[in-house]
Amino acid sequence: MPANWNAVAEKLTQAGTPELVCDLFRCHYDNLCSGRDAYLRESEIKPAEDVLDAETLGSGAADRGQAELKHVAVLKLNGGLGTSMGLEAPKSLLAVRDEDTFLTLILRQASSLSIPLVLMNSFSTDNQTARAIDAERAKSGVGASVDVISFLQHQVPKLAAETMEPVEWPANPDLQWCPPGHGDIYAALVTSGTLARLLELGRRYLFVSIADNLGATLDPAILGHFAASGKSFLMEVAERTAADRKGGHLARTHEGGLLLREKAQCHPDE
Repeated sequence: MPANWNAVAEKLTQAGTPELVCDLFRCHYDNLCSGRDAYLRESEIKPAEDVLDAETLGSGAADRGQAELKHVAVLKLNGGLGTSMGLEAPKSLLAVRDEDTFLTLILRQASSLSIPLVLMNSFSTDNQTARAIDAERAKSGVGASVDVISFLQHQVPKLAAETMEPVEWPANPDLQWCPPGHGDIYAALVTSGTLARLLELGRRYLFVSIADNLGATLDPAILGHFAASGKSFLMEVAERTAADRKGGHLARTHEGGLLLREKAQCHPDE
């Protein structure tokens, strides 16, 4: 597969992209151009059969979690547009119950916990989301007590499949770029200064979920278990159904590590 990193690097530099993001995109670019097989074959993994059941966590975990709330912030991934539904607005502004939107209910959830709400927006959702928050506060007072911290995820150049060079679209330069996905959260937290701000506020734990998953709420027992474990990352998962095939599944490597195998990583034969 052809490669022309210099053209990509120049595009990123002209846009003022942070060095950390350029380095990360270079890794993905090199993987893409290498033509290496990206499948995770079933022979390379084992079922994850020993996931802890949250229902077995005792009252001690919940008590520990309540004590840790002062060190927590909730982050919602809010970069998506409802394009698959024929919309051109942030998906979080869809009405889901009467006139209440995803964002309305998210603000209420954050208010009930009295913890900061962090929004990772994209360039497509940032302004509309800010206006919607102001409107909610003015109309009903929802979220008036919530400290909302917003930051932007990055954008990376779209590439032409034939040349692996950045595409050009002078009529609408915005179409030359795309968000790099939810995995950008780590780099964006750092480069935006949001990580430093949260640490200054004493927030050591970050609960992360996508904005249109209202079922993903902070459970004090799971928080307490996480705090006691000393681990740096914990994923809360649910039993899958046939409708969840697109969302991937947990597995273990033969060395014992955990991974999330997405549908795109499954070989057509599997």
